[in-house]
Amino acid sequence: MKAYFSLPLETKMKLYHREGANYRGYAPVSDANFSAESRGDLFEGFVIGWEGLIPKEDEDKKVDDDATAIPNLWPSEPAGFREAFLNYYHATVGVRNALYRLFALALDLPETYFGDNNLPTMRSHYYPPQTGPEDDRIIGINAHSDFECFTILWQEPGIQALQVLNSDKQWINAPPITGTLVINIGDLLARWTNDVFRSTVHRVINKSGIPRYSIATFIGVDPHVEVEPLPSCVSPERPPKYGPILAGDHVRKRLKETYHRNVTLDK
Repeated sequence: MKAYFSLPLETKMKLYHREGANYRGYAPVSDANFSAESRGDLFEGFVIGWEGLIPKEDEDKKVDDDATAIPNLWPSEPAGFREAFLNYYHATVGVRNALYRLFALALDLPETYFGDNNLPTMRSHYYPPQTGPEDDRIIGINAHSDFECFTILWQEPGIQALQVLNSDKQWINAPPITGTLVINIGDLLARWTNDVFRSTVHRVINKSGIPRYSIATFIGVDPHVEVEPLPSCVSPERPPKYGPILAGDHVRKRLKETYHRNVTLDK
């Protein structure tokens, strides 16, 4: 990952995600904008979706009109990049399966309720050191919550950058702990559970003085699933807060909000 992000910009831009398969490939600094009030986000990213460890002739049959089910773009260098990325990707799929079973049991649902046929998206991040004030309109990633059900996040050890917003509206540090992963609840699971599980508002500010890296795997459900508050999460004291929506429609809407703004650093 570090070797890839150290390549010249012109090399990385050959896989610019807006010129190939949507939302797959390389994203330069300020390409994403997670807050309507910001001027862009100070990170580079590389995004992949589902792909078998060994390519199959029928792999493209997984591709439909959903933004999470499209072919990956792979760089020719550094050597071993694709294999390393996919090995980690499939390891997080195993974590996904275990967590979905736990969420189902916690919600008084059958253990297999959420299934295992969704196609996660994974994005690696490179955050250059930030030297500006924290209240400026450009930071590593501005305050936001994730789109899908939950996110499996690996943080580089020893570098504090991630912050989460607590119930008192205070930003608190979420320091990396060696040998652990961070699990952020996303908006789709919040809708599904009527905010029994609330989505995590978070941001990244890299004030360490050195580059920082992370990898996030975004876990959703089949795009054709209709998501509305579960019966076990609704009561007279907790009426439904959300109407029904197709999971795919929800994700596509949020992707467009994030990547289709015309944002420049000189605004």
